[in-house]
Amino acid sequence: MSSSPSARSILAGSAHGPVIASQEALSFWGGVDPATGRVIDVHHPLHGTCLTGGILMMPSSRGSCTGSGVLLDLVLNGRAPAALVFCEPEDVLTLGALIAAELFGRALPVLRLAPEAFAALARAKSARIGETAIEIDGLSLPLAPPATTTLDLTEADHAMLDGRDGPAAQQAMRIICAMAAQQGAQGLVDVTQGHIDGCIYASPANLTFAEKMAEMGARVRVPTTMNAISVDHANWREQAVPPAFGAPAARLADAYVRMGCRPTFTCSPYLLDSAPHAGEAIAWAESNAVIFANTVLGARTAKHPDFLDLCIAVTGRAPLSGVYLDRYRKARRLIDVELPDQVDDAFWPLIGYLAGRAAPERIPLLRGLAKAGPSRDDLKALCAAFGTTSAAPMLHVEGVTPEADGAAADDADTVVITRADMAAAWQRLNEGPEQVELVAIGSPHASLDECRGLAEALAGRRRLADVAVIVTAGQQVIREAEGDGTLARLQESGVQVLPDLCWCSISEPVFPMRTRAVMTNSGKYAHYGPGLSGRAVRLGSLADCVTAALTGHAPHRLPTWLS
Repeated sequence: MSSSPSARSILAGSAHGPVIASQEALSFWGGVDPATGRVIDVHHPLHGTCLTGGILMMPSSRGSCTGSGVLLDLVLNGRAPAALVFCEPEDVLTLGALIAAELFGRALPVLRLAPEAFAALARAKSARIGETAIEIDGLSLPLAPPATTTLDLTEADHAMLDGRDGPAAQQAMRIICAMAAQQGAQGLVDVTQGHIDGCIYASPANLTFAEKMAEMGARVRVPTTMNAISVDHANWREQAVPPAFGAPAARLADAYVRMGCRPTFTCSPYLLDSAPHAGEAIAWAESNAVIFANTVLGARTAKHPDFLDLCIAVTGRAPLSGVYLDRYRKARRLIDVELPDQVDDAFWPLIGYLAGRAAPERIPLLRGLAKAGPSRDDLKALCAAFGTTSAAPMLHVEGVTPEADGAAADDADTVVITRADMAAAWQRLNEGPEQVELVAIGSPHASLDECRGLAEALAGRRRLADVAVIVTAGQQVIREAEGDGTLARLQESGVQVLPDLCWCSISEPVFPMRTRAVMTNSGKYAHYGPGLSGRAVRLGSLADCVTAALTGHAPHRLPTWLS
């Protein structure tokens, strides 16, 4: 057999069903309803398709690290695809399938195919996957077994595998080693800190996993922060959140706190005092945080899926693969951007969104942006939007980000993002009605400068009473805003500032139920919001959001820098 088979099993198992193929990657979080198995991402070609029982084929996954939790829930409630087939490396959904097998005894086959084999299977109407072959239309495609590797483990690693530190650490190390093997890693790396994404109550499976690990005695051994959760932890009862949702969401957060995690409850951990330094090996989950850490801070972290984030925090060890290594931080695609004159803050999420679409499976180097002088918040918006459309854990911006100089790989190709591309994407993200009832700020969590900017823009101006303006922010930023008077100014303008939860985890009735259309300055929420909330979402600048708050309208027009 060839050393590079055309079809390889990543996680073993048998399956059969109709082939559901897409050439576009999909985020399960915000893209698939765990209760039905149906694709809810309104921008995806499979929108409306039920994945249950199908052989799902796509190049890789993309977007949120929480996709592993959504897949686990689909497996446990009997609504998962019968198998997953990729043609590029993939970790998020693979980890969800691994957890289903390791902790719950529910196998879901995961395969990786070479391009020719992938194309052949994608043309089939149905397929049957066995231990040694894939059967399609009377043809048999040989299937190589999962790759094995001998990891260079330390004495402490072996001791954890042998149970010295208890069953939770033992299970965590087993999962880490399994992921390291499928990634082709030869060893593990020490990490200095972690960030947990799995504390979002994406589905009951997240709670099942966390409480199971807590009951097994799991305790983190490196400083570990926590992502935004799904409720305002202290106030959800007063906010009339149904106990059927609020109680398990709070229990999930509490389970991670019992395991030693800091209750930071923010999706912007790079805004915390504990943000890592350049070159520091960390273990963060949450796609925007990972991309910002690698891209802007120069720290090193893979885009760790939910569940693996806790396993690494419990052991202090991560697979030494991907962007932990210099050679995998190179840009394999150069993106030349036709920079318009006098861009505003809405330009950066739009470019992040387009850059992800232009480089869905590889790290890009963006050129032509330096003279626009992006702020830290501009880069935050760019990274978050990039993470919705690309599986890559980082990008480079020539003349701006710390590793951009010399980042281009020798074999990198080149594409261009034109003004016409920008106009088309703007229209794609602004298909909702002109009348809006809600302005959503803080996806990812707002910085202090963003809060100050909104307070200044609204100061002394009469806002429409029937347009809600809600900002989500981390507790540290809210304390800072309270200290310098920004919070009081926002509240005087009728703005509600919410801690702990974020727009990608907010639910009714905290999300105003009368809302039909939303205005946001977040490319991330403009992409995920329609599927998550069931409402139309419009993208604009912070000034556009203020106009919507004052008038209740978001006119259909291109920004001035595209007109």
